[in-house]
Amino acid sequence: MRAVVLTLAGVGCCLAAMTVVTYGQSNSNQQATDLTPAHKYFTDVELINQNGEKMRFYTDLLKGKVVIVDSFFATCQGSCLPMNRNLEKIQEALGEHVGRDVNIISISVDPTVDTPAALKEYAKKLHARSGWYFLTGEKQNVEFALTKLGQYVNDKNDHLNIFIIGNERTGLWKKAFGLARSDELVKVVESVLNDQAP
Repeated sequence: MRAVVLTLAGVGCCLAAMTVVTYGQSNSNQQATDLTPAHKYFTDVELINQNGEKMRFYTDLLKGKVVIVDSFFATCQGSCLPMNRNLEKIQEALGEHVGRDVNIISISVDPTVDTPAALKEYAKKLHARSGWYFLTGEKQNVEFALTKLGQYVNDKNDHLNIFIIGNERTGLWKKAFGLARSDELVKVVESVLNDQAP
């Protein structure tokens, strides 16, 4: 099976052209002109990781990083575990990059059931190391983040099997089929990781 990849060219231009949403921004004194287009778009909506720690979506998770993002739910009996097993293999292939210049971000589409404690147990099954965040939070915040990523669904069983792979620093963003062969997914992630700023 070949990985289906879509390059989101010119994401910086697209982000700049979109309506600026300041929902969830933690520092109201900061001038909008001081924010990057990605910060304006994604905002610092608050989510909670598997350790119960509050995290600002842009500042704590995306800023200056290469990110691999998926949506899932811990009680899923279908594609979630195989997709996250692929992320486990990507984590192994990337080694020390994870947690340093790469964050893996798995966002629950079922935040009322997927508590931090439930996500911590799920993360253990995947041998998740530092730099792989399983996120939940207030339903409205999770839905907001998923909407910004194009991953929001009304029914959790309709979640997408797509990885969003982005280099926030250079503006290169790609999508890949999360159930593709892990070696093909690693190549896509490496291409984003190795992208150089213009």
